[in-house]
Amino acid sequence: MELFWSGFSSFIIGIGLSAACGFRIVIPFWGLSLAAMTGCIQLAPELQWIATKAAFWAFATAAVFEIGAYYIPWLDNILDAAATPLAVIAGVVITASVITDLSPFWKWTIALIAGGSIAGTIQTGSALLRGMSSISTGGGANALVATAELVGSLVTTAVSLLAPIVAFIIVLFFVVWIVFKLMRRRTRS
Repeated sequence: MELFWSGFSSFIIGIGLSAACGFRIVIPFWGLSLAAMTGCIQLAPELQWIATKAAFWAFATAAVFEIGAYYIPWLDNILDAAATPLAVIAGVVITASVITDLSPFWKWTIALIAGGSIAGTIQTGSALLRGMSSISTGGGANALVATAELVGSLVTTAVSLLAPIVAFIIVLFFVVWIVFKLMRRRTRS
């Protein structure tokens, strides 16, 4: 039973962190790096580099640039186009990094299907929201969207590391809501 809980716990932490990658790509890696450096979380052997001081500071620096770039109205939409595939990749890697007790085949399969899908879904919803904001306000409200995404990434990262079950439930709610909105939008078209 302990092995099951350990595996499930790492899975739901990975899902929460991959959802946070859908809001901002780098912040979840920065939070994971801090958690791993302080011994709060165990990383997969091949991704131990995430727990180094160099990685921590690289993630912190990249996070500052990522956050700032989303507050530039024309650049935020360009970043969303690049962020969607990058969020999927980040979701896969971050999920695989916390799954420590499965064979590489199962770990990467789960990370690809679950982590990539969750990150991609959240990023897609975020990009659609930014697009609607750009069209309806001429980009004037994009700073509010950027702030909401930043808060979403910070909170999702923290809750995923501190209360993974809560994060898992919240992520499932958002994913279902985004999928529902996308399906409804598609039927209207």
